[in-house]
Amino acid sequence: MILFFYNLALLTALVVGAPWWLWRMATTQKYREGLMERLGRVRPGWVRPGRRGRFKGQSPGGAADDRPLIWVHAVSVGEVLAVSRLVKTLDAALPDFFIAISTTTRTGQELARERFGANRVFYCPLDLPWAVQGYLKALQPRLLVLAETEFWPNLLSGCFRRGIPVAVVNARISDRSWPRYRRLRWLWRPFLERLDRVLAQSETDAERLKAIGCRPERTSVAGNLKFDVRAAEETEAARVLKALAPDLRLIVAGSTLEGEEAALVEAWPRLLEADPQLVLVLAPRHPERFGGVAALLDKSGVAWVKRSDWRSQLAGSLKPLEPGEIVLLDTIGELASVYSLAAVAFVGGSVVPGGGHNPLEPAQFGVPIVMGPNYANFRAITDDLRSHNAVRIAPKEDLAGTLIEMLLDRSAAAAMGERAKQVFDQQAGATGRCVDALRELLSPETLRERPS
Repeated sequence: MILFFYNLALLTALVVGAPWWLWRMATTQKYREGLMERLGRVRPGWVRPGRRGRFKGQSPGGAADDRPLIWVHAVSVGEVLAVSRLVKTLDAALPDFFIAISTTTRTGQELARERFGANRVFYCPLDLPWAVQGYLKALQPRLLVLAETEFWPNLLSGCFRRGIPVAVVNARISDRSWPRYRRLRWLWRPFLERLDRVLAQSETDAERLKAIGCRPERTSVAGNLKFDVRAAEETEAARVLKALAPDLRLIVAGSTLEGEEAALVEAWPRLLEADPQLVLVLAPRHPERFGGVAALLDKSGVAWVKRSDWRSQLAGSLKPLEPGEIVLLDTIGELASVYSLAAVAFVGGSVVPGGGHNPLEPAQFGVPIVMGPNYANFRAITDDLRSHNAVRIAPKEDLAGTLIEMLLDRSAAAAMGERAKQVFDQQAGATGRCVDALRELLSPETLRERPS
């Protein structure tokens, strides 16, 4: 009955919102890309399997493949980064399985194709009955793995009806989302109580998930996969930055939101006065804001360059960076590697009320970290770093002063960075725990004995 009213509300929303969506699709490329996949059209390369859980004939890239399939869903860039090591570990641990990855956003799709190969990445269908059933019928996954809290009623119900185990990895409920989930627990309970495994990031997350319907005996704490995220290799952006600024110090401001770039540009003269040998790297969180940040830099009068412009120039013809220049990192998937070059890292989405972003990306390199006070989306991680004096929290009005303090006291900054790296290393291991749990779900004995 809940599913019926959910689908009725979904259909009503689609009808009422159709003019707006049609307008957005007509004017914005990101709303058109992958549209047919989202509506349930499976790519021709995804040959319908001949028996449960196996490809028959070809994999998406066209190569012959008859392995059972595991479907991993990661919404956007953050989730793709979180499951990157998990997918690679599953590839090695389960060579008899084909791992397919879906995303929701365009940026997540681009990064997933880069990380895993386009032959096994697709857009997740919208949670419409016909779209979901089209994919489940074509893929017939042996296991569905959801990253964080991607609970979609039609997708879950379709898996339950087909006897497909569903696991959630890196599961969490943020402080911001918790009141809403708690109010709607009557809606979620019929779906969440049928999940086969829920692997939470922390004890708090596990308790919240159990409170809204996840069964205690199937819910456990595996840790945060993002503690296992490491930059796979040095990116082109990092190599070029090292070559163009060998004797300069970098402040890397990552995952910034609107208002944060302006605050940093405004503070830039003060920062240069404290340390004239600086270069600022700005990495906006959302690609659609690259143009707006470029306009801000043009208006500021500060010398700046776009990282994407380097791609069209020969390496030997690139002009070295000058002290005081700003680099706009307008590419996807290169921020983590660029953090490794930072004298100080500012993790964005935290000075403005954006919930914060992942401080582990710079922590893995022993880089001292500055954040604002709005970090609810990464509270457990940030509080752990704070408890070890491995991060500085500064409101907007103190941001420039805190960065200057870190730049001037190099020994204290280095010690803070080293403590951050120790926290990162101590918390690693979530990937292995998740892989063990997923392998158990795939064992013949578990599949035979699955409770309903």
